Amino acid sequence: MALAVSAPGKVLLAGGYLVLDRNYTGLVFGLSARINVISKDIQASPGVHINEIIVKSPQFLKAEWRYGYHLADEDGGIKTIQLQGGAAASAKGNPFVETTLNYALTYITRRAAYGTTQTLKPVTLTILADNDYYSSPSKASGKGSGSGNRFAGYSTTLEDAHKTGLGSSAALVTALTASLLSHYLDPSLFDLATDEGKRILHNLAQAAHCAAQGKVGSGFDVAAAVYGSSHYRRFSPSILSSLPEAGKPGFSAKLFSVVNGKDTESQWDTEVVKDAVSLPKGVAVRMCDVDCGSQTVGMVKQVLAWRAAQPQAAKELWDELQRRNEKLASVLKEGKTEEIRPAVHGIRELVRKMGTKSGVPIEPDSQKELLDALEEGVEGVYGGVVPGAGGYDALALLVRDDEETTKRLEEFLSGWSKRKGEKVRLMEVSGEMEGARKENLLKYQGWV
Repeated sequence: MALAVSAPGKVLLAGGYLVLDRNYTGLVFGLSARINVISKDIQASPGVHINEIIVKSPQFLKAEWRYGYHLADEDGGIKTIQLQGGAAASAKGNPFVETTLNYALTYITRRAAYGTTQTLKPVTLTILADNDYYSSPSKASGKGSGSGNRFAGYSTTLEDAHKTGLGSSAALVTALTASLLSHYLDPSLFDLATDEGKRILHNLAQAAHCAAQGKVGSGFDVAAAVYGSSHYRRFSPSILSSLPEAGKPGFSAKLFSVVNGKDTESQWDTEVVKDAVSLPKGVAVRMCDVDCGSQTVGMVKQVLAWRAAQPQAAKELWDELQRRNEKLASVLKEGKTEEIRPAVHGIRELVRKMGTKSGVPIEPDSQKELLDALEEGVEGVYGGVVPGAGGYDALALLVRDDEETTKRLEEFLSGWSKRKGEKVRLMEVSGEMEGARKENLLKYQGWV
């Protein structure tokens, strides 16, 4: 059996930092760049028993991980162990892959026991990332008649690749979780196309992603990977705080209870409102890659330290910023294109103020200069922001959705890069409403 699923990247257009607090929300857009996972049974020779899962990312060098797995004692669930592989194998572990396997396989074995005798057969999982997840030094051509240039080959290891900040780890965990659930569970137990299937996927992927990161984040990136674009309010961090470590006594029962929403101490309170988010006809979200990168974790800590030191001033600023974020969402939903620019300017003003007060370059001067120049110099640009936590690595633009605007943007950014000695490019990716979904296997010919 073989099947394919994908999950989109994300951009937090409005709500950076605020989305960490349940009192506030974020305006999140899914992106057309997707992480794709293709699962395929491993066919063993007659009489040969294989107890192995192979995970491959063939776009990169030495990106193959082989895992054995066993049932841990005292209801500890499924625990994977990385095995030694061949020349293509990575000697380094991949915490996002390994943690996702531990969580998803534990849930599957417990869920299957309630409705089927299906066991964990060996499987190969092939991960393919759309090109825009990575900046492209050393890019080789894609392969396969069905892929075109959608999946580039890179002459580097995954660890050395330059990410563009589109949420690759959340999309990976989500797509990998959806692939495993869809591969091993009967459709009567898990169906990605249903609301219940997405709810289970969301809760399980959030748990696995937080464990892999080593902290409970806001979860907007996983929510975007599951549901696509939405108005998002985070879940209470306490929901996942009671989970034991994978393989430890009681992990299986606790994970199953928490994911299913049956745990009395851990009721999910996430709010994902899809119909609150839309774009006017003829308007698109486009992304610019600024190949610098930012240390997001350090920036977040510094902003939260400022908030703790000046709670009243921070509350007043965040409350007003929340109102302006909601204004932008309303303007977009109601199709008022003439109001996009003033709504965006109102948000940027307060984001810069927060950056000044906290000492964090949320909208750095170089990014401000570029955003202002794009608005003034490119017809069809309604406005733009430094999305998410801010910094130097990306811009999100609201633009007229036509070929002429795209061409003007590309020409402007090419000239800007030459004048400034920077590397700025318009990505192919654009905003997309849909979340995780099954895919046609023909898209991946030549890769699997």
